[in-house]
Amino acid sequence: MQAKWEVNESADQDLVKSIAKQKNLPEIIAQILVNRDIDTFEAVDLFFTGNTDDLYDPFLMNDMDVAVDRVISALQKQDKIIIHGDYDVDGITAVSMLYLFLRDLGGQVRYYIPDRQQEGYGLSIQGIEESHAWGAKLIISVDCGITSVSEVELAAKLGIDTIISDHHEPGATLPQVTAVLDPKRSDSTYPFSELAGVGVAYKLAEGIRRKMKLDRSYLERYLDLVAIGSAADIVPLVNENRILVKEGLERLNRDGNRGIRALVDVAGFRSGEIAVGNIVFGLAPRINAVGRLGSAMRAALLLTTRDYHKAVSVAGELERENKRRKEIDNKTLNEALEKIEREYKPDRDNVIVLSRENWHSGVIGIVASRIVEKHYRPTIMITIENGIGKGSARSVPGFDLFSAIRECSDLLEQYGGHKYAAGLTIRAENIELFKERFNEQATKRLKPSDLVPKLRIDAEINLDQITPDIVKYLRDFAPYGPKNMKPNFSSYGLEIVGMSRLVGQNHLKFKVRQPSSGSYVFDAIGFNLGHLLPVAESGYGVDMVYNIEENKWNNQVNIQLCAKDLR
Repeated sequence: MQAKWEVNESADQDLVKSIAKQKNLPEIIAQILVNRDIDTFEAVDLFFTGNTDDLYDPFLMNDMDVAVDRVISALQKQDKIIIHGDYDVDGITAVSMLYLFLRDLGGQVRYYIPDRQQEGYGLSIQGIEESHAWGAKLIISVDCGITSVSEVELAAKLGIDTIISDHHEPGATLPQVTAVLDPKRSDSTYPFSELAGVGVAYKLAEGIRRKMKLDRSYLERYLDLVAIGSAADIVPLVNENRILVKEGLERLNRDGNRGIRALVDVAGFRSGEIAVGNIVFGLAPRINAVGRLGSAMRAALLLTTRDYHKAVSVAGELERENKRRKEIDNKTLNEALEKIEREYKPDRDNVIVLSRENWHSGVIGIVASRIVEKHYRPTIMITIENGIGKGSARSVPGFDLFSAIRECSDLLEQYGGHKYAAGLTIRAENIELFKERFNEQATKRLKPSDLVPKLRIDAEINLDQITPDIVKYLRDFAPYGPKNMKPNFSSYGLEIVGMSRLVGQNHLKFKVRQPSSGSYVFDAIGFNLGHLLPVAESGYGVDMVYNIEENKWNNQVNIQLCAKDLR
């Protein structure tokens, strides 16, 4: 689908000039910062130099004091503690981080991650019963639990206290537990609501560390796990998330967790140069794979072992499972696309809801994301087994998926999630009515322009403005992610130099210069833009949207333009 190019509105030029002068920045960099609401001297300093000293006091979070006291009491009395997490990367890293932290403090602690196929999302009845059988006195949920009202009632009946540590949207009623840590609570007093599940768990650990007056090293050694979970969960990389991911990546690339090092080695990545993209497209799918196709406990074992040889063995298992997951992904995607051809009417449907018997529940979320990329419609994939459908939903910018699903909740057995990703359980006989009602909600909430992909342009520049100084500051913009994406630039009237060609799997490679701005020629590549080869072959008068990157090859570093679109 052709994207609409949208140039950011011009920032206040007086403010841009003031920040550029005060902070000794190129004006184009100051303009990008101001357009991203980094518009004070203090905000600029925090953006470029913020560290863990700048994180908020964890005790600003509702119930944090109660939660910290209960955990410290459990440590002192040697109460048995269960860390109960979700089976995605966010949940697995949260489980691993909190388990290692409490184990280092001498706690009697175990972890439990439910089986996706057998137990489903959230606090698990089986997990609670196993916790009771072990003699647990405290369950700490991470990345789940905020809607598990009946499950915590069972835990209470069995004499187990529960602390909920979650970042998902609460339901109408909060679970009646010892403490509920969730920055999305309606009564939240915490300054930042977009932490990942592992981020909330980190704040709990930070509260414990402060109350026990422990050195920072007790906790900061686990920042690499926080970085992986936060990046994988696609939370906005601003504010605290930016600091946690930035600091965590530095630790990961310096002396990270043995399990992560083993996974990096087995996957064939370049050690010491892991960035957010390597996590999202490389490490995270491998960690996720075992939970999608079986037990996520294997991934937690990888991240909690301190035996590198064992870690390599488990990492190999994750690699094999990820290859099998890809095969199932592709088969499911092809089946889904065939159903779309038969069932989806673009002039009638603002959403895509697909259901089928026995799709693998571990991959339908991935497939839903790929359908959103192709058709740019909120998408729900539902797999049906024994009359019960389990669904994964993904959205487009501007559409609050969770609130739209909530309006149809009378047709659902269970649901949860947030604005752009959600899960649900539904009886098979209710699927068609749900599809109609969900489409009605989308029709009310979406404008036609919301269903056209947007290519946001941070600034219009000439190619001669691309200097080593600009590249240096763009490097300091990292880590990149939602709400802090790589800046997109546009240039116009370009000339394609030499012969354009296709490389790899449908990637477009060419050279470009701007006749009006001198003779310097830049290498350019457009990933998955092979269909634009005819535009590149036209030679003259080409407009381009692109990122500015550093390409490392044969021990040399060159500036490369990463094309996003040509016309």
